Amino acid sequence: MSPFRILAATLALLFGLQMTPALAQIDGAGSGDPVYEIQNPPAYAMIGDLLIARPILIVATVIGAGLFVVALPFTAAGGNIGRTGKALVVDPGKAAFVRCLGCTGDGYGKQD
Repeated sequence: MSPFRILAATLALLFGLQMTPALAQIDGAGSGDPVYEIQNPPAYAMIGDLLIARPILIVATVIGAGLFVVALPFTAAGGNIGRTGKALVVDPGKAAFVRCLGCTGDGYGKQD
């Protein structure tokens, strides 16, 4: 195969691959980035979240804070206080208090 044909095939492949994000947005499905997705959960998801998930997550946050205090000497010796605090306290707290009612993702996104 000649070098010209190899170069032409490579360029055609690269330009074709660069067009795939533009083609994906043409159908109106959105950007696909979960940061920009607006969630509209149904009523049963909100009720289940309010009555079941939130109390469990609040209890998990409190228990995680207690476990974090107990494990603090060991995590300080290991040098991973931040990761342990995030896993035991911040992540359950964020899921309990930051995300919208019935939503699966966390964030302060306002809905109209």
